[in-house]
Amino acid sequence: MVPATKHDRYVNKLCERIRDSYDVLFTNVKLKKDERLVGEIDIYARKGTRIDIYEVKCSYRITKAKKQLKRVKAFLELKDGNEYFYCGSSNLLLCLGK
Repeated sequence: MVPATKHDRYVNKLCERIRDSYDVLFTNVKLKKDERLVGEIDIYARKGTRIDIYEVKCSYRITKAKKQLKRVKAFLELKDGNEYFYCGSSNLLLCLGK
């Protein structure tokens, strides 16, 4: 068994924090198009028809997170839901909008 990375521990910590707000949570969701990896969602959270996506970083790298979230949102064609950035080292959770 491979020990959890620091990033995995932060993903799990955030899942515990938000679990009660959603019907279902998925972690480390890989997005593929024609067998090619397009991206990965750290946390995909669904409440009814709303889908929220979370990008987890170990340190405050919000610019990279915004870029990744924008790509994922376009790929999934999400219209109803929010995008979130979570910085594990500071336990900071920010809503980056719709």
